[in-house]
This record gives sequence, structure tokens and C-alpha cells, in this order.
Amino acid sequence: MIPISADWNEDFQEWLEPFLAVFQRSEQRSWAPLYLQGLIGPGARKSVEPMAERVCPGQTQQLHHFVSTSPWSTAPLEQVLRKTADALVGGEDAVLIVDDTALPKQGKHSVGVKRQHCGVLGKQANCQVLVSLTLAQQEVPIPIALRLYLPKDWAQDKARRAETKVPESISFETKGDIALAQIDIALADGVRFDTVLADAGYGSSAEFRAGLTQRGLRWAVGVQPTQKVYPADVALDMPANPPVGRPAKHAKPSMPSVSVVQMIETLGPKALRRCSWRRGTKGMLSTRFAAVQVRVADGDLISHGQHLPGQAAWLVCEARSSGERKYYFTNHPPNTPRRTLVRAIKARWACEQAHQQLKDELGLDHYEGRSWLGLHHHALLTMIAFTYLQHRRLTSALQAGEKTSIQNTGAATPAITTGSTPRPYRRAASHHLRSVS
Repeated sequence: MIPISADWNEDFQEWLEPFLAVFQRSEQRSWAPLYLQGLIGPGARKSVEPMAERVCPGQTQQLHHFVSTSPWSTAPLEQVLRKTADALVGGEDAVLIVDDTALPKQGKHSVGVKRQHCGVLGKQANCQVLVSLTLAQQEVPIPIALRLYLPKDWAQDKARRAETKVPESISFETKGDIALAQIDIALADGVRFDTVLADAGYGSSAEFRAGLTQRGLRWAVGVQPTQKVYPADVALDMPANPPVGRPAKHAKPSMPSVSVVQMIETLGPKALRRCSWRRGTKGMLSTRFAAVQVRVADGDLISHGQHLPGQAAWLVCEARSSGERKYYFTNHPPNTPRRTLVRAIKARWACEQAHQQLKDELGLDHYEGRSWLGLHHHALLTMIAFTYLQHRRLTSALQAGEKTSIQNTGAATPAITTGSTPRPYRRAASHHLRSVS
């Protein structure tokens, strides 16, 4: 952790000015820096009471009011966050990672809490789930969106909605729909990236993949082993109308669909070739991959769960040393080298690091309030704090003139240099991203 001291406070106040400028009330402009200092500074617990004891003793109630009940809108600050993140890591080499992160909870009164899949525990558990967008370049991530997934029973329960102050405008949306809406906002604000990445929780949805394609985006997503595909050269023939009965509604594929597992098996064992994607703490990371062009079976439904051929895509199989296999789709062009496909797929790792650091270092999962507004205030402020720490890291690395490739294997806060106040980060030098871990 870094101490709250004058050696970085001047830089922090200057960096924070665009965020403070969008607050409508002076009280909010006063409490926001204190809350952020509580998140960034020392202390294992980042809930309101222990943070207040460290940064504003005797004013716990005021700090609690600022984050939990003060009706300031998150939208203007989120826009500043997106533009700040784009200036730090956006560009043609950046990726936008769609994922979600779970906050385990006790009880049933916190907004959106339900027994559902909890990624951090790896099982069904009582938790809240936040859909996230993370902008990353060369494994340096900056989260730019965290939106609560409101389960359908919550969305339809007027009493619980009223108790936790869920806005009337919020209705049930799938996680994929929430992610696409957040992507639209990022695109409208000019956030720059090359590829959208997601795991199988999102990538297995044909609607989500179609939504990305409709927006003209390049994507690389995980899929389930049961996903069906056709060979790339499948043809569609319209059957002749029978002499009696109804005419055929759909064309007939020239060959049947098979699972992605079966499709990879048809390639033979030699199709799996070793490929590396980045340097880790113990050298280059590599494993075996196979890639083949296919037509995804996500076209019109014809019968008994069978779909016609849909979009052309790469099917990529990752054969891990443990024996586990993972499967991915990507809409990269047909002539894309295998290493490019692999590096895009494996870049999703950066968001997992960001989620871990948001929780372990900045207390994303420490908020104890129950309301929709308070949770989103706290989540947004943790993202702003995280972005400031990345700003410090990148600026310090530029000053030090680091020559090594970027790595992001450590926690965010210990990587911050606490010496002299750095000069502002220079956007023109963003391609010199380096780590000071």
C-alpha cells in the first residue's frame, strides 16, 4: 500500500480535477477525494467506517452519506473515466474485455443478491454479480464499466426494488445485453480498441456474438464444447417441393453439423501445434493450439435444436498441459496467422488481474450497503482509484525509461512509486507502456 502523504497528493489532486469538475455540489467535490484516498491508502478493510477513521476521523456519517445516499449521477464520471482510460491504454493494439465478477454476500437484502454462479468461489453461492468492461493494452488493464446484473426475480419484485432503490428505468436484462449496452456507450465516447474478448459465459450466446458483429466489431470469445459447427465448405440446397404436402421452408445443409470437439478431432493430432503468446515470470507461456475455419451452427432453427449454418469464424482449440481443452470462436479474417489468434484469445487474462486487484487492493467487495445507488457509487470510485494507480505506474515507468516488455503480474498498489511527484502522463508516449512491478 502507499501512504497518504504529500509526495503524491499534489499529483493526485491535479489528476482528479476532470472528475471533480462534473460533480454539481461542492460537498461532493470535497468528499470524493477523501473516499478515494481511503481506497488507495493503507488498511485491510475498505468499508466506510474504517476508511473514515483513517482519512476523516469523526466524520463517518458524512462519508457514508456521500457514497450511499447522496444522489449524484455516475454517468458524467463514467464518461471521464472512459476518456481517461482511452488516453492511457486505448488504441489499435488495445482490447476490450467483457466479463463479470461476483461479490459474495451474506443475507438476502443487498440489491441483486441471489444464489447464483460465483466465479471467485467457483460454485453456486449467495452473491451479487457485476458485468464488467476492461480496456487493456499489453496486459495493462483499466476497468471502465461495472454494472450490476439484476436477476429476473429481483427485477419483478416491487417490494425489494423499492427497498434497495432500484431505478424505475432498470428492467431485467441478460448479462450479454448489459455488456452490449456498455459497449455502445464506450463506442459513443470514442474508446479505441481492436478486439472484443469474452469467456464462454458470453461467447456461447449467439445473440451476443451477433450483436458484436452487427456493430462491426472484431471479437474472440470462448464457447462450450457442445457448440455445433459445420465445415467451412458446407453448401445449402433447397429441396424440391414434394408432390403432396407443404413445401420445404429451409435449405438443407450438404453435411451435418458436429460439436466443436468432433470438428477438432477430425483434424488429427498433428493439428495441435505449440504456440506462445507472452512472457510470464518463468519465461514464455505456451501450449498447443489447433485452428480451423468453420461455419457456426447459429443460423435459422430448422428442427429439434438443429440450426442452419451461420457466420463463418475461426474455431480454435487450446489443449492445456493438464489435459483440459478450451474452445473459442473468433471472426478474424481467414488469412490471420495462428499466433495472432492465440494472442488475442489469451489477452483476456488481463481482466482477471484487474478484478483481483480491485478486490484485494481497493476493496471492491468490501461495500456493506444494500442500495443500487450505493453499490454503483462504490464500484465507480474503486475503478477511478485503480485508474489513478495505473497512471502512476505508467508515468513512473516512462520517467525511468524502462526497456523491458510490459508485465502486470503483481498487485496494482505495491507497484506505485512514492517518490517525487511525476510529471503528467504523455499520451504521445503511450506505446512505451512498461511495468515497474
